[in-house]
Amino acid sequence: MAKPIIFGGSRGKVLAVKIAKLTGFELGEVIVKSFPDGETYIRFMNDVKGRDVILVNSVHHKPNDILVELLFEIETLKDLGAKRVIGVIPYFAYARQDTRFNPGEVVSFEIVARMLERAGLDEIYTVDLHLHRVRDISEIFKIPAYNLTAVRDLVKYVSKHYKLEKPLIIGPDEEAEQWAKIAAETLGVDYDVLEKKRISAEEVVIEARTANVRGRDVIIVDDIISTGGTMAEAVKALKGLGARSVVATCTHALLVGEALYKILRAGAEGIVASDTIPSPVSYVSVAPIIANALMRRVGKE
Repeated sequence: MAKPIIFGGSRGKVLAVKIAKLTGFELGEVIVKSFPDGETYIRFMNDVKGRDVILVNSVHHKPNDILVELLFEIETLKDLGAKRVIGVIPYFAYARQDTRFNPGEVVSFEIVARMLERAGLDEIYTVDLHLHRVRDISEIFKIPAYNLTAVRDLVKYVSKHYKLEKPLIIGPDEEAEQWAKIAAETLGVDYDVLEKKRISAEEVVIEARTANVRGRDVIIVDDIISTGGTMAEAVKALKGLGARSVVATCTHALLVGEALYKILRAGAEGIVASDTIPSPVSYVSVAPIIANALMRRVGKE
């Protein structure tokens, strides 16, 4: 039986190379380019008939364009005779709109999931998918779906490269508690979550829920840094509460505008992210955790 073959879309080429090296799967070549009018052209350069195909593409920065590309790629691979198309989508856009907050709104998370399934996707792997009101990725997808986490590797990196005294893990808000808990278990330390408390109509303070942060080295853990506003606010609050140092971490570094500047100016010792989205602070690669998951499920079949 032929080995699975890996293709990297326009937002997944480098990660696809890393995963192919770690798994020993064949690395294929796909040409993706745009015509002058903005239309997308795609051509697969390898025979995929009867083979399991792993398609790596992260849906970030111009997500609508990447989604169209993904739909074209999935359906074409099926039309070319692929046995299965397995999507590796490390950053999955639109996951935050998982319910209708206001009348008439589009629930984009569910719609995008259905689009991918209808195109022919057989299996999907994501990394630290934004799950808040949805408890598990299987509640959204009707195909086998696996949500991996980069949090363990992120905090291990911080522990190795920063001199930490009495480290404490902090989630910047309630939604981040799920990642703070994983990080704390990984390092064998305590964790807490920041809360906003209203003192008066004009005054709001941010405090840790139960922990005393004074004199401690704090690692903030979150899934996404977008504009940097939430993270910068958390850094300022922790420094104000007496933290000795603060390192900010996230899986997905969107870093819109001056996000890095905001966080560093707020007093962060450093910022550490994964390479689900390439960035100046993407020090940790998710390739090993993805490769291990693929080898357990795809490589053994």
